[in-house]
Amino acid sequence: MEGDRGRFWGRFGAAGVLAYDPRKGVLLQHRALWSHNGGTWGLPGGALHQGEDSVRGALREANEEAAVPADGVELLFTSVLDVGYWSYTTVVVAVTAPFEPVISDPESLELQWVPVDEVDSKELHPGFATSWPELRRRLLDLAPGRSS
Repeated sequence: MEGDRGRFWGRFGAAGVLAYDPRKGVLLQHRALWSHNGGTWGLPGGALHQGEDSVRGALREANEEAAVPADGVELLFTSVLDVGYWSYTTVVVAVTAPFEPVISDPESLELQWVPVDEVDSKELHPGFATSWPELRRRLLDLAPGRSS
């Protein structure tokens, strides 16, 4: 989608999952070099299908890209960036059944659990970098068994 605030991926919006495991941290995706802002770290996710709920779409995409099990996480909150003609929803979940992420498509160079206090040490996708401070604050306020 393209408009006065820029060009964005996903005709019906996009969504990603910020999975938090208190023992491991947050799951980050090292984005393929050919992708938009390739080589940076962000969240598994992608374009929503027409009529698809953002939580369901984020969990579908995270499962496709990183094997995040929808039945092994609990929704904590969502955060929406809405530019009027396009939106991105960050779906923040707590891991309730530990899992190891698996790269299952060419969109990832690497998947890694990163302690919350070390997320800033990565070269983050610009959109994620902008939203991370507020997401981090809300996550640590709500997360069970929180660790930093």
